[in-house]
Amino acid sequence: MRCGGLVLGIALAVSASQSAQADSIRKAMASAYGHNATLNAQRAATRAADERITQAKAGFRPTVTGDASWGFARTTSNISGNASTNPYGYGITVNQNLFDGFRTINNVAAAQSNVMASREQLRRIEQQILQSAASAYVDVLEATEIVSIRRQNISFLDEQLRSSQARLDVGEGTRTDVAQSRARLGTAQATLAGARAGLSAARATYFQIIGRKPNKLHWPKGPSRLYASSLQAAIAIGMNEHPAVLFTRHAVDVALYNVKALEGAYLPTLSLRGNANRGYNQTGQGSRTSSASATVNLSVPLYQGGAASSRVREGREVVTQNRLQVNEARDEVQAAVISAWSSLKAAEANVIAIRETLKASKLALSGVIEERNVGQRTQLEVLDSQSTVLDAQVALVGARKASITAGYALVASIGRLNSRQLNLPVRHYSPSQHFNAVKDLWFGLRTPSGR
Repeated sequence: MRCGGLVLGIALAVSASQSAQADSIRKAMASAYGHNATLNAQRAATRAADERITQAKAGFRPTVTGDASWGFARTTSNISGNASTNPYGYGITVNQNLFDGFRTINNVAAAQSNVMASREQLRRIEQQILQSAASAYVDVLEATEIVSIRRQNISFLDEQLRSSQARLDVGEGTRTDVAQSRARLGTAQATLAGARAGLSAARATYFQIIGRKPNKLHWPKGPSRLYASSLQAAIAIGMNEHPAVLFTRHAVDVALYNVKALEGAYLPTLSLRGNANRGYNQTGQGSRTSSASATVNLSVPLYQGGAASSRVREGREVVTQNRLQVNEARDEVQAAVISAWSSLKAAEANVIAIRETLKASKLALSGVIEERNVGQRTQLEVLDSQSTVLDAQVALVGARKASITAGYALVASIGRLNSRQLNLPVRHYSPSQHFNAVKDLWFGLRTPSGR
């Protein structure tokens, strides 16, 4: 008894371990969130955009330049003769902007808006990757089940071929029945080969997007808790939250600040320049000179050849373009929401309808087989009835897949398909951490991560 209990305990532990290792759709999406190269590349692009804040703020800060010189000089005179010296010296120059026509202020504001736009682009890529991960997950499930269905069909047709041959052997069947069964079996075997190829392709795509091979997948539920209450509510959420819309809004802000910065070319600039130098052997061997100066420079633009005004006009056209792109993005989001909502409702209805069809088809197949056995139906009718069942099984798998993918597409269309909303078991990436680390840096070549 103790031995039996120990064996049972080990078996349960192994079973639990294997179950724990199975890939749920949340685990698969979490893996894609952490390892997908496209998503990680966009995170790097967002971090690069953060640096534009520091670059823009450099306009507020002084620039310091050090210089040094060393040379050789030889003079020839008919009175004093020849003389050679080695003049050398060093100095430092400091420039501080005092007023630049508000260009630096507007450049900083444009850089901040650009950072926000980059974050929305990151959200958009995150949505795409997570949606692709969900699709890859159910694609493998669909392909796996279709392979299983095709195998079961071959087993059924193999049994039908043996049954037809047996009936022929005892004089109750015909060679036509045997030929028909063999032909259907051959077609099924070819179809199974195609299904296996489809499964291999689905597994390859899964590995590409998620970063590991699929392991013991199971049919998930759709993200129904994230669905909007109605189509109109979904459209409203998408208009306000979708990253494509928010990206274009920030792009308008960037363009507006850029125009203001360009208009600063018409305003005067004021700067402070400080200079200190020391020279040796400049006027003769053994001489030493020192100098220091501080100047305030005022520059007033009078005419710039038309280039400045052209750049302002160009910038205003870019503002107009970006505002129109906001409307374009809103229209695209609305179309995506309506399409995803309709696809989801249709897929859910298809699942219910096809289940009923499959149930009826199986009952009909059983009846046709019984009637064939008593001579009221032909072998071809049995094969046709089995084909109807097979079609319903494949259609049901496709409908289940369509229902899940449409659900994730709907969540993506309203802008809520992200790691936090899905509550993925990951360390959520925060763009603000890098931004806060670099926005006020005055110097340094290494990134905050140490690269």
